[in-house]
Amino acid sequence: MAMKTATTVAAAAPRGLRSLFSTLSTNFPFPSQPAANQPQRPQADPSTNLFVSGLSKRTTDEGLRECFAKFGEVVHARVVKDRASGWSKGFGFVRYSTLEGAAAGIEGMDGKFLDGWVIFAEYARPRENPPPSPPSYGGYRQ
Repeated sequence: MAMKTATTVAAAAPRGLRSLFSTLSTNFPFPSQPAANQPQRPQADPSTNLFVSGLSKRTTDEGLRECFAKFGEVVHARVVKDRASGWSKGFGFVRYSTLEGAAAGIEGMDGKFLDGWVIFAEYARPRENPPPSPPSYGGYRQ
């Protein structure tokens, strides 16, 4: 009986990786619908700069550029790396020459595989200003 129910739920679930996890269970691994009192994450305005998450540790700048170049002229592609180890932190940025290229890049690569990992592409949000640092008292001591 339980197997039949699981099969029915899986068959009725919509396709796609994001929807797969939220439709099989009501709260695993995330709630299927956000709570009403939680603020929604603001959507970024369309721009030529894309934020790409879910990258493999082995993804390089050149590999990211080649993958996104299928959808438009890539001006710059960068995988953010850890300073100490030099490995990818799992995200990066791709800048296109046009808005149309950026939109095509999102449409073509969001939820697709790159180096064996599912990646997600979206418009990059502008960096927020960091809080001001507290004043330093004293100075350099020898």
